[in-house]
Amino acid sequence: DLLLSNSCIPFLGSSEGLDFRTLLLDEERGRLLIGAKDHIFLLNLVDLNKNVKKIYWPAAKEKVELCKLAGKDAHTECANFIRVLQPYNRTHVYVCGTGAFHPLCGYIELG
Repeated sequence: DLLLSNSCIPFLGSSEGLDFRTLLLDEERGRLLIGAKDHIFLLNLVDLNKNVKKIYWPAAKEKVELCKLAGKDAHTECANFIRVLQPYNRTHVYVCGTGAFHPLCGYIELG
């Protein structure tokens, strides 16, 4: 109904089947960060599809192989699912992902 009434703007990146997991709204700068499977998106709140920035952050290949050897599903479990997006300071966001059952964290400079 929303699409038919032109009441929303769909995010075109969602067609990639990236299994979105976490959001961080930065109203002050008009941005939305989205954590997904192996990706972090930085979107403009005025137009979600304008100047989309995307960081590809997969799990290490050896961690994916260990995950598969443990009997986990390669497509639904053995990836880096971004679970934490937390403001750290005015310029950085703290980010953590599952890392194919070997969690990893880091900082993203928003610039």
